[in-house]
Amino acid sequence: MQLKAKITLLAVVPLLLSLLLIGVAMFDQQLTLGHQTRALVREAYMEARRAELRHNMDLALSALQSVHTAPGQDGATGSAQPPDDATRQRLALHALGRMNYGPDGYFFVYDQHGTVLMHSRQPELMGRNLWDLTDEDGRPTIQLLLAKARAGGGFIEFPWRKPSSGQTVPKLGYVTLLQPWGWMIGTGLYLDDIQHTLSEVDEGMDRSIRTTIGWLMAVAAGGTVVISISGLMLNLSEHREADAQLRLMARRVVQSQEDERARLARELHDGTSQTLVAGKLLIESAVDELHRQGQPHPAALDKALSRLNDALLEVRHLSHSLRPALLDNLGLPAALAHLGREFGEHTGLRIDTHIDGTEVALPDEAKTVLFRVAQEALTNVVKHAQATHVDLSLSFEPGQIELHINDNGQGFDQAALRAHPREGIGLRNMRERLASIGGRLDVHADMARHPQDPHHGTLVLATVPTQALARLLAAADNHVTHVSHLPPDTPDTTA
Repeated sequence: MQLKAKITLLAVVPLLLSLLLIGVAMFDQQLTLGHQTRALVREAYMEARRAELRHNMDLALSALQSVHTAPGQDGATGSAQPPDDATRQRLALHALGRMNYGPDGYFFVYDQHGTVLMHSRQPELMGRNLWDLTDEDGRPTIQLLLAKARAGGGFIEFPWRKPSSGQTVPKLGYVTLLQPWGWMIGTGLYLDDIQHTLSEVDEGMDRSIRTTIGWLMAVAAGGTVVISISGLMLNLSEHREADAQLRLMARRVVQSQEDERARLARELHDGTSQTLVAGKLLIESAVDELHRQGQPHPAALDKALSRLNDALLEVRHLSHSLRPALLDNLGLPAALAHLGREFGEHTGLRIDTHIDGTEVALPDEAKTVLFRVAQEALTNVVKHAQATHVDLSLSFEPGQIELHINDNGQGFDQAALRAHPREGIGLRNMRERLASIGGRLDVHADMARHPQDPHHGTLVLATVPTQALARLLAAADNHVTHVSHLPPDTPDTTA
């Protein structure tokens, strides 16, 4: 794993772990708070219901007390007489049956054996014995109510059918034992509304938890994205810096090659070539001296003179190939024209060279690179293309300079060439040369698309933007300024 990836990972992992721990802690706290809130809401609700049931039972007992102590009336004499016990019980049941509150609030009365004496909302139960009635869990509902009443009365929860909905729901009941009749009097409130309230509390807690988790995930995603973008920007910055360093190194390599070529060209021209010229002059002088003396000269001198002429031509050709003087003296167009003529003379190819647009001053590096690209491309044409005609053109266009080398040869398969790394070294060198000055090389060879056409040719297109040329000129000016300010006898180490 690369160092930058490790650094990014070391930044992301602690962030995610911290957010995870915070999320777990907040989730636990919200669950605890939700349960506490739920318990508090339920307890407050139940306490309010208990108080309401006590109040209702007190009202019922007060009404029964008034019935129990009310005087009666003798129908024959018109004198007041207390009613009998059966009449009082009938009046009490009638009074309780009329004491309804709300759509589902009522009183009920059972005897000690579980027989229904009064039930205002379920009259069909009147007179029935429900001693053995059990709920869904098998608990004897009426027996439990009677046991609570015998124990002094109080609150008890049990399931019962709700009149308004017809469904069996939890109910909070309050029962007491009425002496001396032995009645169990009870009332109650249904608890399905509290279930709805508690469900809303649970939903609110769930929404809060989801919101918190969502924010944590958003923060985690945002932090990861920020760190990733920062790492990407760092990578891009380092990549651009490395690319700039590679280009600078490539330029320096190319420049050092050209400097070495120029040095070798000077050595051949000023040293070896001059030595050969001197030897040729000596041999020619010796031959002339023998002619003046009327003596025949050996045939070996003629052969030596011929070999010296051939060697001199070869040295001059090598010197020109290494670094053409026209490139430095007359510029790139003249050097390309001379290159085309020279290749045409040596290979028999018809090479047409022309210049398009208005010529502009080019940096030495750009002139050298474009000349070497043309030289390499023509060499490839001679070696591989089997062409008869080459069009060599240099175009000065707005925004860029283009060099075209277009032949009518057989082309080549670029995919097959890329599959063999050892092949195509010339193309790779051209691309690297152009890339070192900010240019681009495009090659169009259609053999793979037109295998039946033996003469579809190859186009080599070298493009250098004017912005890259401006940067080269600025770099050259800075270099000249730096050298001009060096103290005397100080070597230039900037190249």
